Amino acid sequence: MTTAYRLALILIAAALAWTGALAQPVKAGAGTYLLTPKGSDPKVPPAPMRTDAMLKTAAQTNQWYSTLIFNAQPEPIYAQPLTFRPTAAGFEMALPSKEVVPTERRDVEIHYAHKNPIVISPVAFAPGPAKLAKASDWAIDISMANGGDDMRVTIAHGSPYASFQTTRGDVRLKLPADGVRIDFAADPRVLALRVGGKTYALFGPTGVRWEAVSATEWLGRLPANSGYFSATALPDDQPATLQLLARHAYAFLQDTRVSWRYDQATSRVETTFTATARAMEGSDAVPLLGLYPHQWHDNPAVAGKLGPAYDSVRGPIRLLAAPEFKTGRTYPGFVPHWPGAGDGPRAKDLADVLKTDVRTRRTLIPDKENRDNWRTSAYWQGKGLTRLTQLAAVAEQQGNVAARDQLMSLVKERMEFWFSGEGRSNYFHYDKGIGTMVTYPDEFFAVAQMNDHHFHYGYWIRAAAEVALRDPAWAAKDRWGAMVDLLVKDIASTERGGSDFPFLRNFDVYEGHSWASGVGLGAWGNNQESSSEAINAWVGLILWGEVHGDRALRDLGVWLYTTEVEAIQHYWFDLHGLVFAPEYKAKSVEVSMLFGGKYAHNTWWTDEPRQIKGINLLPMTTASTYMGRDKAFIQRSLGTLPAETEIYLSRGKSYGSGRDQVPKDIWQDIFAKYMALADPAAGLAQWDRWGSVETGDTRSHTLHWLLSLNEMGPPDLSVTADTPLYAVFKRTDGQKTHLAFNASATPISVRFSDGKTLDVAPRTLGRAP
Repeated sequence: MTTAYRLALILIAAALAWTGALAQPVKAGAGTYLLTPKGSDPKVPPAPMRTDAMLKTAAQTNQWYSTLIFNAQPEPIYAQPLTFRPTAAGFEMALPSKEVVPTERRDVEIHYAHKNPIVISPVAFAPGPAKLAKASDWAIDISMANGGDDMRVTIAHGSPYASFQTTRGDVRLKLPADGVRIDFAADPRVLALRVGGKTYALFGPTGVRWEAVSATEWLGRLPANSGYFSATALPDDQPATLQLLARHAYAFLQDTRVSWRYDQATSRVETTFTATARAMEGSDAVPLLGLYPHQWHDNPAVAGKLGPAYDSVRGPIRLLAAPEFKTGRTYPGFVPHWPGAGDGPRAKDLADVLKTDVRTRRTLIPDKENRDNWRTSAYWQGKGLTRLTQLAAVAEQQGNVAARDQLMSLVKERMEFWFSGEGRSNYFHYDKGIGTMVTYPDEFFAVAQMNDHHFHYGYWIRAAAEVALRDPAWAAKDRWGAMVDLLVKDIASTERGGSDFPFLRNFDVYEGHSWASGVGLGAWGNNQESSSEAINAWVGLILWGEVHGDRALRDLGVWLYTTEVEAIQHYWFDLHGLVFAPEYKAKSVEVSMLFGGKYAHNTWWTDEPRQIKGINLLPMTTASTYMGRDKAFIQRSLGTLPAETEIYLSRGKSYGSGRDQVPKDIWQDIFAKYMALADPAAGLAQWDRWGSVETGDTRSHTLHWLLSLNEMGPPDLSVTADTPLYAVFKRTDGQKTHLAFNASATPISVRFSDGKTLDVAPRTLGRAP
């Protein structure tokens, strides 16, 4: 075979591969996505560990239990307060304990590891590979079927139980150490054991006989046709606690469901958690639920009704015997942009940097000729789109409409290129196998491991909404809006059990925050680093819903935003002092990486302290005002940077301008903005016009932010309004500024809770005074 012939065959094969990859384009409005990845681009991972019924639904990625559906040998599942792991030997259950782990950063991590579990298994058959058999909003069923036999286990967030049902035979219990039985003569169905300083209990059916095989093994002889029991670990050794858990042990969860309501008039968000249970014995079907701090703290609906508390990685999880409970939180509001900065002493500086940023706009997003030859994953492209739209808003508010139009035109150009499906490497692919929209090129394993979709698409949805505020026709459903809608559905579909997309892919409705890992990889369960980028996604939903008059989507975004803000205040910042271990607080102010089983002050890519702190701040936009709730916390947090930097340098690390180094003032603009939420004058004073610029921002946007807060004062979150797009600021002299944005085509009158009324024209920002 000649070299020329070989080359011809290679070219033909490549052409066929290219043609095959393009053979399944699907139109969505003016856009196009593909049903097959191009060439050798990575494919979405299969999620085979599901029963036949669950395989008909979109895969439940990015959840607390997602390790189960991707792996024949899943990692531990952190349900809270208990941990579980299905294995070939049986079903493991443990109650984690706090471990304080020193690091080379001279701080500590707090671990609640899955260790020393009890193992529960059927006697009559070997348990088969674990598969997801059912998923409701915060509970799952796990099937460990082997042939015609099955052991099915129900576990749930906050639940103190694992509930078991077996097709036949008895049950075996293996202990990690010698167990001592605790007398519970009041109910022979109960086997309570003290094991290694912890108390476990099993609750069998009427007629069960518990038999000791050895100090570390017990058998439960189950009566015929009564193949059910539940297991728990107790939060304390009080007899009353065991009695409480015994009383509710036979209420097996059948369904869990969350619902939400946004009351626009009061800016309040109400969440209802409903658990439906079946009484396996007797008639009491009231479940025992474990409430997290963000659910029980400052919640009059459950005051006086809470029982014992479990120590957990999320703080005290307190028990409530009820089929339903509610939470109520205030939605703090935001506006898409702030008004133009006045003619102060820095007005010329703003005009100068704005002129430069507009002139160099194509360095922020390259020209068409270079569009495939740069760092261009959906994440970085999304940050670039946000950078341009935020800059456009500054230009607009400063009166430079021509510059705004130039910037928005560039945003449209880039989004249309990606949405067209015509790029050699930049395109969208819908995978029917697990139900997801992914983008190429893959980065951060967004395709290969389904990571970070809400981070990536949040930037895109927010940018598209900013365009739509000014050009509704561009965002129409028969044009480019159809592609944006698919990104919305990928991260926030409200359809349960559908085949196209899973229910709220990234959001954990019970823990109140998002998860970033698609496959739940690792021994510590799922994780999320940048809580602020999650918030940015929900900001996008609110704006996109408002632009299109889609109240259901807008209200969903408001609920997600409000709920995640509350979770951030507890689990990332511990503003209420209920979560962080004392050993952790002695070294660190905030959490930067949250896992199912641990929390840490670190990042995935570096242990440089400025980036560790900043990853939960960016992108700093007008929707970041929620961070200004505790101004003392902001100053305390930023006050740790000098000491943390000194430790970093003492470990032989360095700053610089080399390829693998970062500048010593990296993200100085982010920190100046953050400080300005507490002290605007201090924030402006510490910003260096010639210093580093965070990748998703510009000097113009930063200076406009700082000048605006210096003029208006920090956010006043005590005031609400009867519209979703609002913000209030208060200066030290008591002067308030009220802002409201009207995304509709008709005028609105906005009423603020402090008595102020503001009339706002269509598609404009209103301000008083």
